[in-house]
Amino acid sequence: MRGFTEETATEIVLARLSECNDDRLRQVMTSIIRHLHTVVREVEPSEEEWLDAIQFLTATGQMCDDKRQEWILLSDTLGVSMLVDAITNRKPVGATESTVLGPFHVEGAPDLPHGANISVEGKGEPLVVSGRVLGPDEKPLEGAELDVWQANPEGYYDVQQPDVQPAMNLRGRFRTRANGKFQFRSVKPCSYPIPTDGPVGRLLSALGRHPHRPAHIHFIVSAEGFQPVTTHLFVAGDPYLESDAVFGVKKSLIVPFELETSDERATLLGVTAPFYSATYDFKLSEAD
Repeated sequence: MRGFTEETATEIVLARLSECNDDRLRQVMTSIIRHLHTVVREVEPSEEEWLDAIQFLTATGQMCDDKRQEWILLSDTLGVSMLVDAITNRKPVGATESTVLGPFHVEGAPDLPHGANISVEGKGEPLVVSGRVLGPDEKPLEGAELDVWQANPEGYYDVQQPDVQPAMNLRGRFRTRANGKFQFRSVKPCSYPIPTDGPVGRLLSALGRHPHRPAHIHFIVSAEGFQPVTTHLFVAGDPYLESDAVFGVKKSLIVPFELETSDERATLLGVTAPFYSATYDFKLSEAD
């Protein structure tokens, strides 16, 4: 029996994995244990500091429910979500880049017709978003699905304000036409802070980091026979593009949101002038 010491601790713990029949689980846990032990040796936490760490993790779990996912916030703000995304979503040149899903996606958004308005409450500056979904050969993809969601003009998602916003406010699913085109109405998004009333917010404050995300609209774009992409469109000129709290900004996803004043064009698009417009073509890569 070997004594458990600073020098022997890691190998003793790893030896306990010898009976694990799941090769992938054993590989993952071996790496986690080795790196975690390395951190402990490097940092040399006191027992009080280690207890603080355990309490932080406990509080993170306690903040989670069916409307709030503090673990995703922690993963996002540590850059882990974007690192996993970068590793698992390596795209060929020209394909639309992916970014984080975020904690506020909701399954079952309503299917809406071309040009419909996803703003149920109608507050905010009118916006028309349009574009195409294309394959790698620039061929328009008919029937591609766009699952869309965003925060309201105050920076909150409907699930954060169930007593304020109507259910499914600023959410919708659209299908492209034969020419690959899509179009919907919304309101111009704004930058907003991620929730700061939990342990992740307190951690950011202690680290001297701001909690803000630049203004954006979320998309999951999919089509049969092609790899889906989870991504955002970011508003050009937003002050937080260079310091997104969750590291999600990519240059190719920054889009001008143009102010338009034509009453004639506004009437044609079903909005009132002045309004904003944004155009983007999503390009999907073929499924493996």
